[in-house]
Amino acid sequence: MKILVPVDGSDISTRALKHAVALCKAFGAAGRLVVVAVDDSLFPGAERKMGSEAARSHHAENYARMLAPAKKLLERGKTDATFAEVEADVAEGILQTAAKHKADMIVMGSRGAGAIKGTLLGSVSMKVLTDTTVPVTIVH
Repeated sequence: MKILVPVDGSDISTRALKHAVALCKAFGAAGRLVVVAVDDSLFPGAERKMGSEAARSHHAENYARMLAPAKKLLERGKTDATFAEVEADVAEGILQTAAKHKADMIVMGSRGAGAIKGTLLGSVSMKVLTDTTVPVTIVH
């Protein structure tokens, strides 16, 4: 059972990861985790203005921030995982990564730490729910 867990560094995504770890342990040797951090693409023309090196640095910093709590949690629990970093619309990036890694399930938080935190209650979760073919568990 391959479980995809999108993380963004927020407490809720860490809770979702804890839930996914528990599921993996319940599946025993068949349980596998794929942890993905999806960073929104820059606005058109932004990379040209800031330069490609600055854009790469911007994304690298965001990935490090998003993945740090997940890596710490997995290290403490001695849990293996595959990590993915994707630059795309967040929901699309989650869906693409689930397809690429042939995930059997997605476990994600109900809302993340995006720029408009809380105003669009679970908009990414809703898009993933409606556009995926695999079961999705939403953790509050």
